[in-house]
Parts: sequence; structure tokens; C-alpha cells
Amino acid sequence: MAQSRASWMRKGKFGVMVHWCVPKTPPQFGKRITDINEATDRFDLDRFIKDFRRTKADWLIFTIGQGSGFASPNQTFDQIAGSGHCSRRDLVLEIAKRVEKLGKRFVAYLHCSIGIQPEWVQKGFGWKKRTRDVPAAIQQQYTAVIAEYSRRYGTLLDGWWFDGAFAGIDPGLWLAAARVGNARRAVTFNDGSLCIGSSKVVVPGQDYLAGESEFLITSKIRYGREKELLTPITHVPQPPPACLWHALIPIDAMWEHRIPFNYDWQKSPIPWVAPKPHQMEDPLYTVADLETVVRDFKAVGGGVTFNIGIFQEGGVGPKTVDQLASLARRL
Repeated sequence: MAQSRASWMRKGKFGVMVHWCVPKTPPQFGKRITDINEATDRFDLDRFIKDFRRTKADWLIFTIGQGSGFASPNQTFDQIAGSGHCSRRDLVLEIAKRVEKLGKRFVAYLHCSIGIQPEWVQKGFGWKKRTRDVPAAIQQQYTAVIAEYSRRYGTLLDGWWFDGAFAGIDPGLWLAAARVGNARRAVTFNDGSLCIGSSKVVVPGQDYLAGESEFLITSKIRYGREKELLTPITHVPQPPPACLWHALIPIDAMWEHRIPFNYDWQKSPIPWVAPKPHQMEDPLYTVADLETVVRDFKAVGGGVTFNIGIFQEGGVGPKTVDQLASLARRL
């Protein structure tokens, strides 16, 4: 296999991702905070890092933002869209520094489209209509935002996970911005990936599959097709040698805490049970289930990231933490 910038995924056991998105992420206690500054100030970094360390995961994917406030300041963004959308506290940079101290890898999440942002942000970027295509002029502006983050994070940032890469992405523009400050940074682009039965490379030059998956077990997936999910041999065509196999799988909450995952279009094999107040969703699978999928992907030189729910204050589910720690001991 040609050396991928994401080869550290192959060498590690597994990764963890959380969707911390203000104001969407529910709190564990008290009222939901909608202001990005108040929410980032309230985030308990020590608690979060303690939980992450206990999972024994080898990398972390953390959301800078997703259709909401950004948990990291960005002057370029402010100049284009106006102030108030990015936090004063650089929570993302603080997390990246703590992850590095643990000897782990850090990956940042952003969506490719301004179309999911609030209307006033769309106006600042000159977004004319809601479309999956990203106009060239907006790509120039948005990749400048990404380049500022890339430059500031430097070698603390080991990778990017770009969502919503459906059409019109300029590979050279995005990859150049994504690798400012670290030429070895691993980058991926997501178009639905494994959850739509595809292992195709979305953007030429990406380093690993986004691997978005909705369920770990066999089920009818979108468009009425049925196949065994998360087995690399079932997904054709194979990715090119320099693009690492990778799966991203939610294992308690469906991406975010208290988000139901029994929509008709998902053909869910698992009934959604709302968690009790102040509690996280229970793990959906057994440790043996998780071990099987990790070994399947490692057998083809790939990696697996488990998405877990998070509270607005920064805590995650203790049962899920214990389960991942048990998985790490078996690998």
C-alpha cells in the first residue's frame, strides 16, 4: 500500500468523534445555552479530556462548528460575515493542545457549504440559493477561513474531516488550505460514503475515506438497497492505495445527543429510545460487535472512528467510555 498521510489510523486502535454544536447540543444540567461565547466558556475541558483519555482512543475528531457557532475565533470569517459567529475562547485549539500532550492525534470537522449556516452568514458570503454545489467565489472565501485555522493549529492538527462535499469542490484549493502549516495533514471529504453504499473517493487527493455510516449491523439502507454494512469487501470500487479505508460509526447517540435515528428514510434496524433526563444514550452494540468491525477494517489497512454523544458542558456517556476502554483492552 502506498503511504497515506492517514497511516497513523492504521497503526492506532480506533478513534472517537463528538458533535459539539452550539446551540444544538443539549446540556446535561440546566438550560441550553445558545450564545457561542457563553457555551464555550462553560465547556469543562478537564472533564472532557479525562473522558477521552479513559476511552483509550488514539485520535479525536472534534467539530469546529456545524451550521451554528464556531468554537474557535477566526478573523477571516469575521471580516466576511461579521462578528459574533466565532467564539472568543479558542476551545478547539485548547483541545488540540491537550490531545497532543496525551500523545494522540487531533482532527477537526467543518462543513464544506455556507448554505447550512444562518441566513446572515450566507448573506456575508454572497450565498444566493440553497444548493449542494459550492460556487467558486464562495470556495475562495471559505478556504481562506480554513487556511487561517490550519495555520494557527499547525502541527497540532493532524487531519480534517470535511462534510457535505457533494459537487463542485476544487481539489487544489481545498487541499492547499487544509494543509497550511502541516503538509502531512490527512484530509477527507464526505458525500454520505458508506451509509449510501459507496467507497468512492469524493475529491482526488483525499487521504482517507470519510466512512460515514449509520448502523453497524445489516439493514435496509437508503434507496431500498440491502447489504451488509461496514465490511470493506462489500464496497466497490476499492479506494486508491494512498486513500486509507475508514469507517465513522455512531455507537450511542445518532451523531448528537437526543437526536432520534428512526426516521423512515433511515430504515433503522434499531428502535430509538429517548434517554432519561441528564443521561446519555446507552451503547447500541456489544464490545464484541465493535471489535469485529475494527478488526475488519484493520485487516485491509484501515481505521475506525466511533462517534459518541456529548453534553453541552463537555461530558460524555460513562457507559460508552467504559465500553470503549474494554474494547481497547481486547485489541
